[in-house]
Amino acid sequence: MRSNLVTVRKILSRVVVALAATVVVSLLLPVAPASAHGQLATSTPLKGTVVREPLTQLALYFTEKPASNAHFAISGPDGSRVDNGWSYGEPKRLDKPVTEYFMVNGVFEPRLYHTGFPAMVTVAHWPAKGRYTASYLSVASDGEAVRGEVTFDYQGPGTPAPAGWSAPTAGPDPALLAQAEGEGSTSPGASGSPVAPTGPAADDPAGATQEQRGSGFPAWLIPALIVVVVSAIVLVAARRRPATRGASAVDRRSAGGAGRGGAATRKSTNPIRKSGNRPGGQARRGRR
Repeated sequence: MRSNLVTVRKILSRVVVALAATVVVSLLLPVAPASAHGQLATSTPLKGTVVREPLTQLALYFTEKPASNAHFAISGPDGSRVDNGWSYGEPKRLDKPVTEYFMVNGVFEPRLYHTGFPAMVTVAHWPAKGRYTASYLSVASDGEAVRGEVTFDYQGPGTPAPAGWSAPTAGPDPALLAQAEGEGSTSPGASGSPVAPTGPAADDPAGATQEQRGSGFPAWLIPALIVVVVSAIVLVAARRRPATRGASAVDRRSAGGAGRGGAATRKSTNPIRKSGNRPGGQARRGRR
């Protein structure tokens, strides 16, 4: 029993070590990147910064032009909206290029974008100091939803609302929501094929520089490697257990045989001792 327990513990320890090694290897391997397209590249003001002057507009720069029915909103510290519409701005070269990934034949391939396409969101007024949030919702040229928010602190002076202005309450366009949820997308890019960003040719002759080819990593390779390694571990463990049990049984039999042989030897030696004693006894009796 003890030998069996020791064997099982050894096998379990080896399995645990192998699984740990598999996890480490999978973590070290390149992870399949998220294939978000038309994402936010930068903004003015930047996320998490402090604004000390009352800006008239916020600029949100994307890797491609936002959809014409994109939705933008700016909320103040009390949750009320202070935005007053938006418009397209002039593209600019990004200080830091943005990399986006496209699935091509099962492999993620990177594209590098150097140009930002802004949506200029008008700020009606700054009612108070505190945390402001600029949220956005659009649909990229490949049909994927582009959504998020930029938060910052305003520590400048308060400004009054324009005459006759009222806080907007309208939400995103229903068609935009349907596209963002994948209900109405008919773009060929939604199937995962690479789609060139819209806007560079018309608005910026230089366009967004793209690296069409790059070293990608198949998304399916990591789980396949894990399955192969785990299967190999299970097979090795299954083969070693019967062999170990058979060896222990043989050891037990050999030990039992050795014990029986020892007993037979003892029995065979006893008669010799008895026969030796008898002649000695007769001799002593004769002398007497």
